[in-house]
Order: sequence, then C-alpha cells, then structure tokens
Amino acid sequence: MAAKDVLGRAGEERAAAYLSAAGYEILDRNWRIREGELDLVATRGRALVVVEVKARSGRAFGHPFEAIDARKHARLWRLAIAWIAEHPDQAQGRRLRLDVISIVGPDPRVGDLEHLQDLR
Repeated sequence: MAAKDVLGRAGEERAAAYLSAAGYEILDRNWRIREGELDLVATRGRALVVVEVKARSGRAFGHPFEAIDARKHARLWRLAIAWIAEHPDQAQGRRLRLDVISIVGPDPRVGDLEHLQDLR
C-alpha cells in the first residue's frame, strides 16, 4: 500500500474514533460506487452526516479543507444522494449534512484534527 493510502486510512480511522467519541454512530465506511467514494457516513441526533476525511502530512500544499473545491463538493452531494437511495431506512426523517475532517501531521493518530460541520 502506498504511503498516501496508509496516511489516508489512518486518518479515516482517527476520524471515525473521534466521531464515535463525540456521540456519532458510524453507519458506513468507504462506501463506493462507480462515481466515487464516501469516507464515512454517520448519524447524530436527527442528522445524517456524510464526512469527507482529508489527512495530510503537512501544509506544504495548503490546508486540507482547500481540497474541497466546487466540483468535489458537488460530487460529494451526488454520492450522498446515491447512498440515501441505497439506504432509505437509515436516512428517513434525517437532515443531510456534509462535514469535512482535516488531520495534519506525519502521524494521523496524533496530528491536528479540525472538524468543519455543515459545509455549504
């Protein structure tokens, strides 16, 4: 597995643990269809939360949140709608929200974690 993939998987593990500790229930991880992948899908209260995880070893290429451009944002919403279509019972009565978790540092297990809620 490439170093980038190892960093990404470790970041997703940390993000899932962080969310669980904050009271979220993780429903799905690395849900994939032809059009792309959702890193995490969770619920908290009445919210269905799709979480994009961005892990970086440093900020040489800018803040990880900057990687969510308009095209990526639109694709995440389309993927979220596709997830709901496949899991209508888990989504029923919930408000859809898109969050991004950024983890920066050479070791995602201890790097700086930021959670941006309700990306619009």
